[in-house]
Amino acid sequence: MIIQDVINHLHELAPLNYAEDFDNVGLLVGDKNQEVNGILVTLDTLESVVDEAIENNCNLIVSFHPIIFKGLKKLIGKNYVERVVIKAIKNNIAIFAIHTALDNAFKGVNSIICDQLNLKNKRILIPQAGSIKKLQTYVPTSHADSLRNALFKAGAGRLGNYESCSFNFDGEGTYLGNENSNPTLGTKGELHKENETAISVIFKKHLEPKIVSTLLQEHPYEEVAYEIMVLNNTDANTGIGMLGELDEPMNEVDCLKWIKTTFNSGVLRHSQLQSKPIKKIAVLGGSGSFAIGAAKASGADLFITSDLKYHDFFSAEDDIVLADIGHYESEQFTKSFLVDYLSKKITSFAIILSKTNTNPVKYL
Repeated sequence: MIIQDVINHLHELAPLNYAEDFDNVGLLVGDKNQEVNGILVTLDTLESVVDEAIENNCNLIVSFHPIIFKGLKKLIGKNYVERVVIKAIKNNIAIFAIHTALDNAFKGVNSIICDQLNLKNKRILIPQAGSIKKLQTYVPTSHADSLRNALFKAGAGRLGNYESCSFNFDGEGTYLGNENSNPTLGTKGELHKENETAISVIFKKHLEPKIVSTLLQEHPYEEVAYEIMVLNNTDANTGIGMLGELDEPMNEVDCLKWIKTTFNSGVLRHSQLQSKPIKKIAVLGGSGSFAIGAAKASGADLFITSDLKYHDFFSAEDDIVLADIGHYESEQFTKSFLVDYLSKKITSFAIILSKTNTNPVKYL
């Protein structure tokens, strides 16, 4: 097994196409064609984590957070980022980061938080814009069924709980091939008219290379006419944050104490209590102040996130309780989830859970 094989498994869980634009995900250090002899999974890649990989004979580190976030102009070991990269390169250890790709996956970070709290009826808090595209192409009517079915098999035409979705209409296509053409139907140098079917199908954007490849392979024409458009529609299964519900409402104080214990938070900061039971909960692992408005609009009684600033707590107003459980604490279960996922996909060697606590925040 090579590194790219591992990346392919992770891409099935959380396609990198859905990572946020500001992020730096994917293979950050190493050769994708290098053979893998061991995988260490961590939340952050620190020097101590690289040492742990060396000790366990792991030459691939799968990290939630990217160690390289901004551009590196020098590698002289002047800070922890440069020292990590230098040590990884010296020891032939690759580093892969998944970060906001997993944040935006339905079975990702926020689903893990919901599962820790046994929340039901999970759904995305902020669906990601631009995640759905549409293909429209034109094919001889005699070939429409075979092409349409090939596109369906490649993953096109899936909408919510439905598949094999398309829109089709018939018309007349014309073309005139020059002396270098080799038309499938008609004769070069002569204007040809053909009964054609226009086929429109939607697909998730990470499937575009596969959809286009299938189209070009299955379409009978020498030159294939097609259009790809980004839609404003959102995919209910792709986006950041998540909503869920408790089986039974809880008293606010009891709920907050339970959450603090569940996530082993050294400190749990919260906004003014609302004197009403907690039933509907919004969650967003990591820094989530940008989603306070969405959490309020969703009708949630409580929003669990981290890295809230002083003035963020005012924005709760009288609509919601905000709970800051800590950045590390909100994402801590992610690495165990990734170990379990990869262990089911890869059985030729052990997937090792890092024992290093990378939380930089300490509590008295």
